[in-house]
Amino acid sequence: MKGIFKSSRFKVIIAIAGLLIIGMFFSAVTGHSESAQSGIVGTVFAPAHWVAGKISDGITVLTRSAGGNAEYDRQIDELEKEVGELEDRLADYNSLKEQNDAYREALELKEQQPELQFVDASVTGRDAADPYCTFTISKGTLSGIKDGDAVLYGKYLVGIIRKAYPAYSIVCTVLDPDFSVSAYDISTGELSYVTGDASLAGKGLCKFENLDSSTKISYGSIIASAGVSRTMPRGIVIGTVKDINDEITDISTYAQVQPGTDISKLSECLVLINYDAQGAE
Repeated sequence: MKGIFKSSRFKVIIAIAGLLIIGMFFSAVTGHSESAQSGIVGTVFAPAHWVAGKISDGITVLTRSAGGNAEYDRQIDELEKEVGELEDRLADYNSLKEQNDAYREALELKEQQPELQFVDASVTGRDAADPYCTFTISKGTLSGIKDGDAVLYGKYLVGIIRKAYPAYSIVCTVLDPDFSVSAYDISTGELSYVTGDASLAGKGLCKFENLDSSTKISYGSIIASAGVSRTMPRGIVIGTVKDINDEITDISTYAQVQPGTDISKLSECLVLINYDAQGAE
């Protein structure tokens, strides 16, 4: 029995009972309506209530913060959408400006040669692995296009129609070794022909070849179509000379020519139609 009175459990019970008695006495003296038990329990568990209150406040703050972030995210989404729309408009504007520039230059060419007729077309496909930048356009024989017609971008010669189908055509560019057109240097008047070259195509260059070793053509010279054939008018600019080199296989010289436009990035072009029906001078 004595062991019970000395145990820790008994001491705890006595302490709680003492607290209850003190609470009852305090309640009686102060006149508080709450019971002693509730007062004691409130006192004992006050720290827990404080912690719970802080947690509740934290949850409220987090909820408000989450709501604020949702509104912030919504505004960001709206701004990103507006930026996307503006970028689309800018792309459309740049495309339209590029197209207008091409048409303006073609119009200048047409003013010089009123007999020229053009069909505008969009680039609808290309083989990224093709070093000669062959591409497909959206118009064909139904639009009056035929094999061998000249393909231009503005005032610059891009290539010729390799094969025309009813609703589309394949373009052989000036970078392709299969391409060949008579040409001349507008400054010196030297006449020869421009063709593609496998070793130069990777650099985006074509070749004005079979020149005399004493040629006066130099860097920056402008090379244009000579109009010798009935399918190509005279004076369509092919490009400018970037370098002069001697041939390895013979004593002739050739010029590396930079086309007047970046063929690999074309999205629009013009096809010269019915020129052979008009005849060439």
